[in-house]
Amino acid sequence: MKAAMRQTIIVFALSAAFTGLHAQMNPKLQAKLDQQAQDITPKVIEWRRHFHQFPELSFEEKKTGQYVAEFLKQLGLKVQYPVGKTGVVALLETGRPGPVIALRADMDALPVNERGNLTFASGERTVFNGQETGVMHACGHDSHMAMLMGVAEVLTRNKSDLRGIVKFIFQPGEEGEGGAAQMIKEGVLENPRVDVIFGQHIWATAPVGTILYRPGDLMAAADLFSIRIKGRQSHGSAPWNGIDPIVIGSEIVMGLQTIISRQSELTKAAAILTVGRFNSGIRENIIPEEANLSGTIRTLDEGMRDKIHEKIKLTATKIAESAGATAEVEIGKFGYVTYNDPVLTNKMFPSLQKAAGKDKVALTLPITGSEDFSEYQRVVPGLFFFTGGMPAEADPSKVAAHHTPDFFIDEKGFITGVRAMIDLTVDYMYASPR
Repeated sequence: MKAAMRQTIIVFALSAAFTGLHAQMNPKLQAKLDQQAQDITPKVIEWRRHFHQFPELSFEEKKTGQYVAEFLKQLGLKVQYPVGKTGVVALLETGRPGPVIALRADMDALPVNERGNLTFASGERTVFNGQETGVMHACGHDSHMAMLMGVAEVLTRNKSDLRGIVKFIFQPGEEGEGGAAQMIKEGVLENPRVDVIFGQHIWATAPVGTILYRPGDLMAAADLFSIRIKGRQSHGSAPWNGIDPIVIGSEIVMGLQTIISRQSELTKAAAILTVGRFNSGIRENIIPEEANLSGTIRTLDEGMRDKIHEKIKLTATKIAESAGATAEVEIGKFGYVTYNDPVLTNKMFPSLQKAAGKDKVALTLPITGSEDFSEYQRVVPGLFFFTGGMPAEADPSKVAAHHTPDFFIDEKGFITGVRAMIDLTVDYMYASPR
């Protein structure tokens, strides 16, 4: 966050060229929208707590989807459910010419055991990859859904003041499961064709009331890899009679780290390679025949991405070969760089300032986390940003990270997210009539 705040001067320099964006918007409408966003915040908190207490994993969001769909139907919107297995799409049709604007929230939770003493903590349990675990909204998707529901209600109330069409997208399976791609495959950006899409992510290490944004590359592409090492089984007392895949796998883990630290041009762009799983063996006195590694790759440059893929295959296969074993490497591309259209981002920058305040919007450095919002941005111009969810008095270096048992979001940040999505939508309508 400190690095981002040091760059705010760049942000303010950009704003001067786009101050005319809001000239067409009625100040009375702006005041009404601001007040209604404030008034709906208690409901947003209530919805978020419901989702948090009853989380569902990727493509299992049946109860979540039904809850959202029923709410949108009560608003009088045209609702499709299910889309992309468990997703929801709703249309607000104003009846007046204007752009088609999509707003997206993700729905899925994670296989994480929740800690802490929230009164609305998750009690859900499941079996994931053969292990019993809790289920938790440990990345803020509960907040995203609740804020978009609030936006939908406010915009629907003001339908007579709007133009064009707003498409609300509640997407399943964001956590590396291909939810956005599935929604796109089923036509979420068509009928009617979407002109622009906006999305946000609550951010646990950004102070409440702030917004972080970036034109261009915001978040990394995400890939998954797996390595199957085949050795020769033997008794643990006589390793010379076998080929130990655990030792070979350990050497591969260490060798993979040099791909980033010694073989990647990190002055060009950041890159991350993480081994997240290492499975082998069944008994302590048996050297097994096989070991399996899997992990994730995060890159911000397409050329570096391809090179790292080649190096992983070369490193794993040659280390295994040197010990008389074999290694089979599989790498799948499961996401792209979350790339904010620079023209759109700069055009809408005043909307973010208006929602949070001029001193509360900062340019952020690229982040090596990933988001399948990038799938939508490959089809239509899109803007994705971060909304602060860290208590004002907290130390960013000590707060719990996303995807962890102690992940925490300050609900005071919801008003900023609701206002930002409303302002982006209405400002774009008034600035870009069809």
